[in-house]
Amino acid sequence: MTRGFSGDVAGYYAKYRRGYPPEAIDALQTAFGLHADDVVLDLGCGTGQLALPLARRVRAVIGMDPEPDMLRLAGEAAARQGIGNAMWVLGADSDVPAVKALLGQRSLAMTVIGNALHWMQHDELFRVLVPMFRSGGGIAVVANGTPLWLQESTWSRALRACLERHFGTNLEASCGTRPQDRDRYGQALGAAGFERVQDIVIEYGDELSFDQLMGGIYSAIPAGKLPGPRDRPAFAEYVRRSLPVGQSSFAELVKVSVVMGRAG
Repeated sequence: MTRGFSGDVAGYYAKYRRGYPPEAIDALQTAFGLHADDVVLDLGCGTGQLALPLARRVRAVIGMDPEPDMLRLAGEAAARQGIGNAMWVLGADSDVPAVKALLGQRSLAMTVIGNALHWMQHDELFRVLVPMFRSGGGIAVVANGTPLWLQESTWSRALRACLERHFGTNLEASCGTRPQDRDRYGQALGAAGFERVQDIVIEYGDELSFDQLMGGIYSAIPAGKLPGPRDRPAFAEYVRRSLPVGQSSFAELVKVSVVMGRAG
């Protein structure tokens, strides 16, 4: 089942969604002892923000996503970067059992889920994945910062208000970034039989231009609600007028959280 991240939305996702800091990739490699003979599954891989840097450290990455346009753009990014050990598979969390056929006699070293677990039936998914890991392997749930409109800043609160007015809805979904979300995922990992569950947070500062801010917004709007190309200049001007007067850059404190559980 697709999530509406197709067409132009997928393009904005590929261009404007931030990558993950090297410290997060290092933490994943250390936690699961990733090495050059390992296979990793990136579930809900999007356009490859996690799959591609991980592919440089392991034998192969399977990137799985329900959106064909996301997979197409991930494949194009892999080609540009000269990465040939990534496989792109159309599917959702309910299709994970079929990954066993791709693995053959191999086991997974890690399944990583970046900014996507809130779309999935995570309790069932965790149970299905348990027998698919090698010893010491496991699951990492990664959240790449709080949504632009839910941050603790004047510009973020103004952005939330204008988006809620425009779309006529309350924007409350945290996409798995709140502490209570991470606690819930950690408890679910433990209940599924994973051990040494831990939660780490990596923080860094970033600053967005207005174009980057708009690109981030467009990357999160389902395709059916995305303003058409002719309407986007007016929508961008509406957003600009709603933000603090004279502000042309937008500072963030990005908190990348990683919830991990290891197989026995």
